[in-house]
Amino acid sequence: MRTLIVANWKMNKNLAEASQFIQDLLAIWKAGGPGAHSTEVVIAPPYTALSPTGEALTGSPLRLAAQDVSAHKEGAFTGEVSAGMLADIGCEYGLVGHSERRSGAFESNAIVAQKAEQLCLNGLKPIVCVGETLGDRESGDTAEVVLEMLRSSLPPPGTPGRDKLVVAYEPVWAIGTGLTASPEQAQAVHAIIRDCLEEEMGEAGKRTRILYGGSVNPQNVKSILSQNDIHGVLVGGASLDAIEFGRIFGYLDSEDLPS
Repeated sequence: MRTLIVANWKMNKNLAEASQFIQDLLAIWKAGGPGAHSTEVVIAPPYTALSPTGEALTGSPLRLAAQDVSAHKEGAFTGEVSAGMLADIGCEYGLVGHSERRSGAFESNAIVAQKAEQLCLNGLKPIVCVGETLGDRESGDTAEVVLEMLRSSLPPPGTPGRDKLVVAYEPVWAIGTGLTASPEQAQAVHAIIRDCLEEEMGEAGKRTRILYGGSVNPQNVKSILSQNDIHGVLVGGASLDAIEFGRIFGYLDSEDLPS
């Protein structure tokens, strides 16, 4: 499977900062070796920077993602942005179910599934995020929590494009904390996610890419990606600097990058 690396900027970068980042990242990409060019890289800027970032990426191998989407097709939903609108400005992916949305905006699994469905119906690929809290892990409930979250967050069977979705495992206790699940811990959860996807989606589940997220950085990304069922990473804080993010590709030597 092609490695997928997603930069989630969260609520960071104004237009000027976003523009400079893309210029720097494209220069780094061009300087990379064959490995860099075989990796799929996706940028998820804030809504205000989506359209100009998409324009800046036109003609490049980098892809555009939204950090969230409405669960509704259209209508009187003040402040919401539909999947159709995101498709209209060139998004190819959309994050749904990030723990910061689940906790901060109280999004249920059912809402996440509706959002994923809307993305599929409009030709976008959902990146469905799941993950347990520290309390869940300490109580031995990781598998139960993650599997229930996953099963209930998938778009309904028969949804066009459902076979193109991506799953991101992000243990809540590792997001923005500097803590990272060990490669072995991450692989163990990815393996049960794979079994669940095969059960829920059949052959398509065998092909679904599963990402790891949670304090990913240039120092730990290689060991994370060495695991059998980890096919990419969802990067938060380390994606805000173009050089730091470039190193996460794993194919660029430090001497190749500007200081």
